[in-house]
Amino acid sequence: MGRRMLRVGNRIGVWMYRTLDGRWASGSKDVHVLMLTTPGRRTGVPRSTCVRYLEAPDGLLVWGTGSGSRQDPDWFRNLRAVEMTDVQIGAKHVRMRPRELTGVERQTAWTDVILREDPGIGRFATKAKRTIPVAVLEPEQR
Repeated sequence: MGRRMLRVGNRIGVWMYRTLDGRWASGSKDVHVLMLTTPGRRTGVPRSTCVRYLEAPDGLLVWGTGSGSRQDPDWFRNLRAVEMTDVQIGAKHVRMRPRELTGVERQTAWTDVILREDPGIGRFATKAKRTIPVAVLEPEQR
């Protein structure tokens, strides 16, 4: 899918998520979608995108397939550059701390959680010919 189409699709998805408070984010009760708002790493302008997530013991797992793009998606690169991010799940807004998983921790999350939940995601890694980045969004410590 072309980069321009991904951008247009993202804008529509973000508009729908905001308008409907995430009530019809994925079209499936089994697919969990959140809206992530993170400052752009170069501009500082808040950027929003809708991404799939899975619940994990220490937070929410998100991964950057970029639909099989050869480079990590912009939203994931922005996530790497911040200490905190805004997350909306349905009508609920929370601040969370992103932590990129590496090594064995990343491999375990990718294989034992993400691919087990949806084996079809693996096709994006094959297409991209890169390691798909994985992060956990941890609740803000008060």
